[in-house]
Amino acid sequence: MADERKAVVRLLVRLDEDKAYSNILLDRELTKRQLGDRQKHFATALFYGVIERKLTLDKIIDDRLVRKKDRLSAEVRNILRCGIYQLLYMDSVPDHTAVDESVKLAQRVKNPAIPGFVNGLLRGFIRDGKQLPNGKNGAERLVYEYSCPLWLVEKWYAEYGEDTARAMLSSSCGRPPVTVRVNTVKSCAEDVIKTLEDDGIKAVKDKNIEDCLIISGGDIEKTDAFKKGLCHVQDISSQLCCKALDARPGMTVLDLCAAPGGKSFTIAEHMENRGTLSSFDLHDNRVRLIRSGAERLGLDIIDARANNAKVFDENIGFADRVLCDVPCSGLGVIRRKPEIKYKDPSEFERLPQIQYEILECSSGYVKKGGVLVYSTCTLSRAENDEVVDRFLSLHSDFSMCELGEPFINECKASITPDRFGSDGFFIAKLKRSESL
Repeated sequence: MADERKAVVRLLVRLDEDKAYSNILLDRELTKRQLGDRQKHFATALFYGVIERKLTLDKIIDDRLVRKKDRLSAEVRNILRCGIYQLLYMDSVPDHTAVDESVKLAQRVKNPAIPGFVNGLLRGFIRDGKQLPNGKNGAERLVYEYSCPLWLVEKWYAEYGEDTARAMLSSSCGRPPVTVRVNTVKSCAEDVIKTLEDDGIKAVKDKNIEDCLIISGGDIEKTDAFKKGLCHVQDISSQLCCKALDARPGMTVLDLCAAPGGKSFTIAEHMENRGTLSSFDLHDNRVRLIRSGAERLGLDIIDARANNAKVFDENIGFADRVLCDVPCSGLGVIRRKPEIKYKDPSEFERLPQIQYEILECSSGYVKKGGVLVYSTCTLSRAENDEVVDRFLSLHSDFSMCELGEPFINECKASITPDRFGSDGFFIAKLKRSESL
């Protein structure tokens, strides 16, 4: 599997240098390279696995350096990361294969001492029992067990409690399930399941959401069901968000931060493609993504347009339902974009103010008695509960209302991945008073 390992090392080096999103880099590389399905599967698992466990892998490497001040090149460090990851987390790869393939990659490096160095470090790690680093305390042990920075471990412990934080840390590693939403305007769950099975993909109904399917066994976008617009890919948490909005046929609905369009598509399906649904995004190229998806799905009530969600536009008018799914830190989707957890937390400090401004602007479009849903794909009290609490303290014409099933007696919910097997998410549902 030399070709896929070589591709992964190159991608990891690019990720270190360019700070690009992992999923974008991998999709481009897999599209460009002539790799078989098994090779693509292996490359994907190794690539995401190394990113997920980078903090732990680097600690192991640095602890085994004879001269602690030595600086490894990005290429050599990523060869070692891949080797140690295979030794620790990929049971299908024999130890000798992980070492031998890493040495072969090292032979491509111009320094003739590097192959021996890589061989010695990896074999020493095996000889010493392949042990994880020891932390100084309980929190630091979790840092290395889940390869999660200390600031995030401490944040989740403080905000969500020990049991929930441990569940969040555990579910932040590993690949997430693939779920799709059935396009009920064109088909039904049973027919989509049958169509997917004809293409070699197994699909089962999710127990919490009607018309949500959990799939396995292939590339959904290559199936007839996808190409014919019978379904679209969407995480369970986003489907729960759309369900909470409770958009119905004939209503006027706004989705103010809509791209790439998944929630708009589900909302339109809930509306049975009857009514008015305006889907906005700041950038024209992302608006085109919404239009393209709506066309494939045959959802012609969606009117996709460019708009700045922070600036009120009186020409948009009032709506029965408004979805305000704001930009966020993304701490709920770490298992999809593991590089997020390695960001400097100072990068997130301005987000609550931006989120509040979008929420406040969005509230101006809600008619009397209408509903406003605020959502994020993060797990952070500052971006979630505190933004909503601030808004309610300054807007007496809005109050919390119940989300509906499966959130019994809840008006807002921090959805941790262990709860529904979904991405981490936050939903709050607000209702505007009938009398203003």
